[in-house]
Amino acid sequence: MFKTPRFVAQILILLFAFTLTNCSVMVGPNHSHAKTKQVPPGQAKKMSGQKSAKNHAPGHNK
Repeated sequence: MFKTPRFVAQILILLFAFTLTNCSVMVGPNHSHAKTKQVPPGQAKKMSGQKSAKNHAPGHNK
């Protein structure tokens, strides 16, 4: 028929493989609940080193 130790080893390998297939990792979007404030145009102008804040103002289309 079949050898007992070999059969037991095969069953253990199958059970181990089955337990690994049931593992899952949930990866979802990172939602931050802290609201971040936008930098005012004048501060953005200073950080970028430009002379005019027009390019950093909301609604400015260049």
